[in-house]
Amino acid sequence: MSICVMDPATGWCEGCFRTLAEIGAWARMSDDQRDAAMRLLPARRKAFRDGAAPRTSAP
Repeated sequence: MSICVMDPATGWCEGCFRTLAEIGAWARMSDDQRDAAMRLLPARRKAFRDGAAPRTSAP
C-alpha cells in the first residue's frame, strides 16, 4: 500500500512487518530474496500481536 508506519521498538512496519532495509531493497531483491523475507513475516506478525516482539532498533 506504500504507507508504512515503523514501530520504533521492533524496527518493523506495523502493516507489512518488513524492516526499513527490506522495504528499501525490495525492488532490487531477487525472487528468492523476496521469498525468504516473506517467510519471516508470519512469525513477526504473531510476535508483534502477542506483544512478544524483540525490543531491538531498526537496522
